[in-house]
Amino acid sequence: MKDFEKRILDFVQDNPNVSSSEIHKSTGGEVSLATIKRAISRLVSNKILDAVGQGRATRYRLSLFYRLFQDIDTEEYYQDEIDEREIIEEFNFSLLDDILPEAELFNDEELAYLNELQSRFAKSISTLGPTETEKEFERLAIDLSWKSSQIEGNTYSLLETERLLKEKQTASGKTQQEAIMLLNHKEAIDFIIQNPHYLTPIAIAKIEDIHTILTQELQVERSIRKRRVGISGTNYRPLDNAFQITDALTKSCQIINNKTNVFEQALLSLILISYIQPFVDGNKRTARIVSNAILLGHGYCPVSFRTVDSIDYKKAMLLFYEQNNITAMKKIFIEQYAFAVRTYF
Repeated sequence: MKDFEKRILDFVQDNPNVSSSEIHKSTGGEVSLATIKRAISRLVSNKILDAVGQGRATRYRLSLFYRLFQDIDTEEYYQDEIDEREIIEEFNFSLLDDILPEAELFNDEELAYLNELQSRFAKSISTLGPTETEKEFERLAIDLSWKSSQIEGNTYSLLETERLLKEKQTASGKTQQEAIMLLNHKEAIDFIIQNPHYLTPIAIAKIEDIHTILTQELQVERSIRKRRVGISGTNYRPLDNAFQITDALTKSCQIINNKTNVFEQALLSLILISYIQPFVDGNKRTARIVSNAILLGHGYCPVSFRTVDSIDYKKAMLLFYEQNNITAMKKIFIEQYAFAVRTYF
């Protein structure tokens, strides 16, 4: 975000319902009125500002979705250490009650790009025979099992993962827990490939089923948690009341099911299951598989996340925890969807 755009937002935050000329005056004439109007237009298009009225009577105020779509420089944001960052420490109920049910997560340009990618995928997969399709799903499943596990600290390489999943050969110097995590991922992915409509519509019981597959033999509690959990790297505190956790998960399912856009459904499942942390462990793993299950259930290309940097993924997720900001995770989702369409099938 350009410096003067940030100054525009700061001014509008302190002075809601202002005109473009008043915003221009607040900059001290450092940029032209035409430049200010173009910046305002971008901010309105990106749902950061609301425009009220028409013509010269138009006034501007921060959108309800301001935090959700605000452009945040992640490198600059994480220059501050964990205790120095000003964050939303508690679970934000308004996300589920007011913001996400009404928000359109992708702008027109992003949707056009994603829809074009989906058309390419549909055309490509229609030319493949059953054997070729099965091989491509197998390749993606291996990549997703590896990357999803790596994000959680698993040290298997992609080659070692392929050997484990195809030949059941464990890697030397690795723990049994790491092998089980990878095998569980493959089983969960195979399940959603074989049952593509299982999570359409999404429901708590079905999320729990995916979590159960992913955490079997890993000594992880399988039910909705009844105690507090901490998240490394942040002071954000998830809900610690089982009733509230269940209520938040129920509302999340309703929001996802009410969305008509499949990409929104997939992205929301990716962030909300992680944000709520309904289980003692395995939340982000569950979120990634559920997100892919939604894509598969509607005939969309699944995502392996193979080229995402694990640290970048964690930072994007922490940005949503701490600022309720979706931009970094949305960028990752779009990039990885494009990668999947180009790479598989």
